[in-house]
Amino acid sequence: MKKISKTKIISTYAQSLYEAAEENKVTEKVVKDVDVLRKILADDPQIVTDLSNQIWKTGSKLQAISEISKKLGLTKEMKSCLNLLAENGRMSELLSVLDAFKHTYYQRHDIEEVEVLTVKSLSETQDKKLKASLEKKLAKKVLITYTIKPELLGGLVVKYGSSMIDDSISGKLTRLEIMMKGGQ
Repeated sequence: MKKISKTKIISTYAQSLYEAAEENKVTEKVVKDVDVLRKILADDPQIVTDLSNQIWKTGSKLQAISEISKKLGLTKEMKSCLNLLAENGRMSELLSVLDAFKHTYYQRHDIEEVEVLTVKSLSETQDKKLKASLEKKLAKKVLITYTIKPELLGGLVVKYGSSMIDDSISGKLTRLEIMMKGGQ
């Protein structure tokens, strides 16, 4: 029997959730469900551990999912996805499925995920200018995630897709050092 990779399994659940949301015209509601669940699970990662516990019977997990879904007002598409994960013993993949769903959503809605590394937080004006500049360059809406990296010394590093723009002082110093040593 051929073993299926974990990445393929996660992608399959995420794609199925996305397609069900699109088919029932509730994509934006499912995106909100994903955001709510991500926040809750980030605040209390023990929930995934508990729902992944093999000792806990599937029927009990489904009942808990039903209660959680009702309390949070989750869409039936999200509840079905959670039920499938529980029934198939894949609750440990929940966070990855939620992330893959968001990635699929961004791809289908022409949104580029951009990671920006900076020494300190940007001002609101700097953030707006950077976002406008990136949207113009990429010809897409951008979703920026900032990470503070004091070791950059100054400037910033922008990563998107398989590209990286290193305009940091540490990056410039490294390139200068290579050039002075006679490297590329």
